[in-house]
Amino acid sequence: MKEYTVAPNKDVTGWLVKIEDIAPTDLYDEKDTALEKAEQLAQENKPSRLTILDEHHQVEQEKRY
Repeated sequence: MKEYTVAPNKDVTGWLVKIEDIAPTDLYDEKDTALEKAEQLAQENKPSRLTILDEHHQVEQEKRY
């Protein structure tokens, strides 16, 4: 199962989309944009799990595809 994560960067000035929690693939200015991209990646690579973190790096939501 592929693992995807949406998380804020260190300064919370942008949102990262990570694959397998190794290295960020993309940085987005808005959380919604990062979520759209991560959801698209997760849906294209089923089975997968998307973990969404808040500004404090706490798990906000998990989705499975």
